Amino acid sequence: MTSLADVLPPLDPNSSLPLYQQLQRAIREAIENHVLGPDDALPAERQIAIDLSVSRITVRKAIEGLVDEGLLVRRQGSGNFVSARIEKNFAKLTSFSEDMRARGRKPHSVWLKKTEGTVSPEEALTLGLSPGTPVYRFHRIRYADDAPMSVELATIVASCLPSLAAVDTSLYQALEQAGNRPVRALQRLRALLLNAEQAKLLNAREGDAGLLAERLGFLRDGRAVEFSQSFYRGDTYDFVAELSAP
Repeated sequence: MTSLADVLPPLDPNSSLPLYQQLQRAIREAIENHVLGPDDALPAERQIAIDLSVSRITVRKAIEGLVDEGLLVRRQGSGNFVSARIEKNFAKLTSFSEDMRARGRKPHSVWLKKTEGTVSPEEALTLGLSPGTPVYRFHRIRYADDAPMSVELATIVASCLPSLAAVDTSLYQALEQAGNRPVRALQRLRALLLNAEQAKLLNAREGDAGLLAERLGFLRDGRAVEFSQSFYRGDTYDFVAELSAP
């Protein structure tokens, strides 16, 4: 296990900033700069204290603060690890791939199914389409690095893509190339319990806490182009939104 002294800047005992806050800041910056990656294990608190020439109380206080922030997680009997949770800004209309790359993660997908057909009654109502309108449906698992993050089911109005095969790795990239990427969307988030199929695909257990994010995307002229449902493990994703007073 790498010594933190090899990857963190030295702490300054003469600084006005307490040592535990210096250590917190150093670890926080190491995570933000991807020096420490998701699920990386930290050395034992005793070893960190020896390596950095500080007390174990200083180390424990620093780590407790980072655990409270959600940057580190404690695993009983295993130690402290960098959190693998992903923070998604609920107010920004970005794709999964864009979100992962912005956080230094490598996105990829495993396609479960690509099909074409006509809208179901529920889809017609949601997308504001006439019965019989052609649509494409995409079902896939979304990964960050090697960790499954979500199971996604997306329905796209067929006239907005040149063909089903036009979507290779990125749905939004294909829509953008066709000049039909959504410019605004309505999103809804709700809690649920993962069923057996979802749990298997996400390496979770049936009945584990999950999140469902539904997105209805619109073109500039107001037409709906996309309806997607993304099922997330509840322990891997945080949704945030900036609020302002009226």
